[in-house]
Amino acid sequence: EEAINFDFISRLEDLTEGNVKAIRDLFNRHLHCTLAKDVDVATDRDYYLALSYTVRDHVMAGWHRTQKQYYKNDPKRVYYLSMEFYMGRSLTNTMINLGIRSLCSTTLYDMGLKMEELEEVEVDAGLGNGGLGRLAACFLDSMATLALPGYGY
Repeated sequence: EEAINFDFISRLEDLTEGNVKAIRDLFNRHLHCTLAKDVDVATDRDYYLALSYTVRDHVMAGWHRTQKQYYKNDPKRVYYLSMEFYMGRSLTNTMINLGIRSLCSTTLYDMGLKMEELEEVEVDAGLGNGGLGRLAACFLDSMATLALPGYGY
């Protein structure tokens, strides 16, 4: 069975010229192909989405490796059900957790874009009104930090 090869994404943690080029190429591919936009008409929201898709590609590389291990080892899983999740803005948090924020920021800067301006485009994803929603988000963060197989619903 042939698997999708995500090796090119898994090597992007280091801030090298080659990795800046790789991020720029992914970003431009998403801007032009996924969003069908050109720099002449792209808005900050389009750039934000292109960056989000670029980061998602990096997340998916790890997700596929994790799922492969789950299918192979069949570990017990935690299923957390909550009516509220207060996750906050996820793009910056995801880039920090993946160790690619400075790489993405440098790449955007080289392209004439500012990371801070694109981060402000993201809407705060709050489902609920505070306490329990934040607790649910903390539980999910803890499961990820401890590498526990878990899902939030």
